[in-house]
Amino acid sequence: MRKLPLVLVLLGVVAFAGWGGYWLVGARTTESAFSGWFEARRADGWVAEYDDLNTAGFPNRFDTTFTGLSLADPDNDLAWEAPLFQVLTLSYTPHKFIAVWPHEQVLARPDQRLTIASDDMRASISFEPDLTLPVDHATFETSGADIASSNGWQSRIGHGQLSIRRTPGGAANSYDLYLAATDMVPGDDYMQTLRGVANLPDVIDSVTVNGRATFDAPWDRFAVERRRPQPTRIELDSLDAAWGDLALAATGALDVAADGTPTGEIAVKATNWREMIALAEATGALSADWVVPLTRALEALAGLSGDPETLDVPLRFGRGLMSVGPIPVGAAPKIRLW
Repeated sequence: MRKLPLVLVLLGVVAFAGWGGYWLVGARTTESAFSGWFEARRADGWVAEYDDLNTAGFPNRFDTTFTGLSLADPDNDLAWEAPLFQVLTLSYTPHKFIAVWPHEQVLARPDQRLTIASDDMRASISFEPDLTLPVDHATFETSGADIASSNGWQSRIGHGQLSIRRTPGGAANSYDLYLAATDMVPGDDYMQTLRGVANLPDVIDSVTVNGRATFDAPWDRFAVERRRPQPTRIELDSLDAAWGDLALAATGALDVAADGTPTGEIAVKATNWREMIALAEATGALSADWVVPLTRALEALAGLSGDPETLDVPLRFGRGLMSVGPIPVGAAPKIRLW
């Protein structure tokens, strides 16, 4: 009986040593996988550099920290710089990650640089067990994000969330999507343009989107390494936006051609729609030539609902054109992810 405690101690030491060996191998494997990915990107012509790469978290975590991170994809003219970036995972669930961005980072394209300062920015990602790392579900959140452009404008997002998951029982490459943003502050130059045509508060209250999207390829590691999957169908269950006295709701579906041309119909309900037309004209989204005839036609449609300030109308897309109800308003926008 006296030997039993000693046996238990020895078993504990062996178990601890075994787990320590597992963790050490796992940590080195994690670092090797990350460094190999950077080497592969450089071979593809990317800028892919970091000052330091370190994995800690013994005994139950693999927490990898990059410092002095710089990535640039020449095919998409997109670059990202971050002084710190972390990828955190439990050692017994290596297919689930938490990514943590620094409080300040830079996104750059040839025409401008965006400096993003945030109180918090992180994502939780769960991959399917496959070497291509297809996303099963993920949630990205940010709070207190200030965006400053090298072109002189600034904006802010109080809180934002984007969630994605594979549609249960859905078509291949179909994903459920949820987007929510609150307390958004547009750029000063944008607001100065709008103040001349509408009495709007400086803060956009909220935008919420629920729906699904089908893509031409899965969202996996190749979505970063090669090209972004492009939407082939968008199903909008609901879109709700509020900005002062303006309110917008929408639902519908669009099929998207390979060149990004949409076909389909979105049912729109707009409150205080005249101000929306004025805003569209002020920002260049609507040609001045269309303002008067469009307003007159929509007044007739709004009158049918009994509330002249609320408009229920289909937004139709077809043959590369867009129309509001029966009224054509110009070319349909292309739907493409860069």
